[in-house]
Amino acid sequence: MNLEAILPPERVLYDVPGGSKKRVLEFFSTFIAQNIPSLDSQEVFSRLISREKLGSTGIGNGVAIPHARSPHCHAPIAGFLKLAEAVDFDAIDGDPVDLVFILLVPEQADDTHLSLLGQVALIMNDGDTRLQLRRAQSQRALLDLITAKIREQPHQ
Repeated sequence: MNLEAILPPERVLYDVPGGSKKRVLEFFSTFIAQNIPSLDSQEVFSRLISREKLGSTGIGNGVAIPHARSPHCHAPIAGFLKLAEAVDFDAIDGDPVDLVFILLVPEQADDTHLSLLGQVALIMNDGDTRLQLRRAQSQRALLDLITAKIREQPHQ
């Protein structure tokens, strides 16, 4: 499974209000529950926060990849948020985060979960890609850039 299949245009969000890690995760939880009726915003938020308590998903360079399993998630779901202002995400390098790639996977998702995380990491670990994402001035520009980067990946 590739990221493009689980990241529809309406889940690439530009200029999302930040504030704090908690607010960003609350925003996404509410947003995704409004778009996918089988998901409950409180349950999604609880699972994302529980995962953060195990260790921050802030991978460095201003990027976070919050992810969680959910019994109400019937297929993997991705979302990308470009924050209006960077927030403290307890990232491994201590830098604030402004690029957030969120993954929700079914409870029983096996290798799919790891494969999707790997795809996100490949894209987000590239300095040039991060710079281009930060320079994007619209939702469409973000979407086009992410889609192009997904398609460039060798194992797709």
